[in-house]
Amino acid sequence: MIDKEAREERRRSQREGVEALEASGALDELYSMIDAGQVELDGKDGLIQRLIKAGLERGLQAELGDHLGYDKGDPDAGLFPNSRNGAFPKTVGTAVGDVELAIPRDRDGTFTPTLVPKGSRRLGGLDEMIVSLYAGGMTVRDIEHHLVSTIGTEISRETISKITDEVLEEVTAWQRRPLEAFYPVIYLDAIVVKVRDGAHVRNRAAHIAVGVDMEGIKHVLGIWVQATEGAKFWAGVCAELANRGVKDVLIVCCDGLTGFPEAIEATWPDSLVQTCVVHLIRASMRFVSYGQRKAVAAALKAVYQAANETAARAALEEFAASELGKKNPNTVRAFEDAWDRFTPFLAFPPMLRRVIYTTNAIESLNFQLRKIIKNRGHFPSDDAVVKLLWLAICNIEDKRARERAKERGLNRESKRKADGRLVEGQVTINWKQALAQLALAYPERINPHL
Repeated sequence: MIDKEAREERRRSQREGVEALEASGALDELYSMIDAGQVELDGKDGLIQRLIKAGLERGLQAELGDHLGYDKGDPDAGLFPNSRNGAFPKTVGTAVGDVELAIPRDRDGTFTPTLVPKGSRRLGGLDEMIVSLYAGGMTVRDIEHHLVSTIGTEISRETISKITDEVLEEVTAWQRRPLEAFYPVIYLDAIVVKVRDGAHVRNRAAHIAVGVDMEGIKHVLGIWVQATEGAKFWAGVCAELANRGVKDVLIVCCDGLTGFPEAIEATWPDSLVQTCVVHLIRASMRFVSYGQRKAVAAALKAVYQAANETAARAALEEFAASELGKKNPNTVRAFEDAWDRFTPFLAFPPMLRRVIYTTNAIESLNFQLRKIIKNRGHFPSDDAVVKLLWLAICNIEDKRARERAKERGLNRESKRKADGRLVEGQVTINWKQALAQLALAYPERINPHL
């Protein structure tokens, strides 16, 4: 994939070049012909395709001239040992359709073009389009049909799959990148995907971890796909994060995942595991009848908004003794079963509670990911899951970055404090106040990093 900064720089240069042409008036006659319908912009043999063809062929001739040492039509051409030897036809796929080129060649057969490399049947922009469509949720079959129906380019499913597989090295490097030594908060959540396992298709959980650094900026730390949750799996995840540089975590917010507290304590013994209160409320409301849901939800507020654990216990006992509580014993049992992992956040002030009581920081991201994966019946492998999720996260976060830039009245090229991809750039709300409260609660662990 083309580097983001290089891509933006290229777009800026192209835009400036077009603006210079418009200012000079060189395009006025062309615009008039387009308005009059004398020139078609797109479609087969449209203006855009002809411009691409002319530009590529001109560049190829320049490359051959550099290779031979003289330009076409040079009267001294006979003094050079090698010479031009006509051209051969070649069709390449582009983002606007297939373009037929005349590839020049030399008599010695030593010319190797770089603009359109030997064996290449596609220009870079088409590969970017395919990867973007794939990241947006289209299947390989959908992309094949889309390219034929929109730009008339036929690319096999095998080729499309190979193009998307080219990002695997980048995904692997991202999954292994070094991490910061200290994260005040880590959120963990999962989405269910279907993966082929031999002759069967099984449900697997794709877990996404998001860490909040000292500046309050969120970072996706990794993606892990696992058939079943348990202490062994989470021990491996924690060990991987530790091996990548994470030495300490203050608080880990998750949705009551089996085995995770034990794995946390084995890797970072001083870390606090906090059950997501939103998940807990949903679980406690699962068997509540529709007519009683509002009343039960209102009664539970006294539990999870209590001033401390003692007040929360009293509020839960009061609810359990009420007529509403007696009709919904499963609601009381859900809180009692998760009590040890639910109550830690009650010891913190309100500003910090808002940061750690829920995994909504990545649930909104997971909501977008679910929309993308729903088009697929199943994935062929765990690697395919990670590849699509990584591409989708990049795509989603690029969109968010543009939306944030528009809201702030900035243009796309404006330099932001953090990269707009992979959740970076999203700053935790009221983080400074929350960090100050964390510093009071954990002075010996957080002050060295301030």
